[in-house]
Amino acid sequence: MRYVQRAAVAFGRFWWDFLIGDTPELFVGTLLVVGAAALLRHDRLAGLTVVVLLTVVFLLASTYRGRASAARGAADGNGAGQV
Repeated sequence: MRYVQRAAVAFGRFWWDFLIGDTPELFVGTLLVVGAAALLRHDRLAGLTVVVLLTVVFLLASTYRGRASAARGAADGNGAGQV
């Protein structure tokens, strides 16, 4: 029984790290884009427009956040801004 519990915990941690990882905002953004697509599945044009706009907004926000984080790391001198 102990082995099954440890295996279940390890499985859950793997999926948490795989899906959430270092950028939980991308996971939440993906859920919102998929949810919007599901809600607007009957109106093709509105669905396409909303899904594309949400995707662009989330990717731009993530890129901005990543660049700001890298700039802070470079300013702190910890090497996080280096490629």
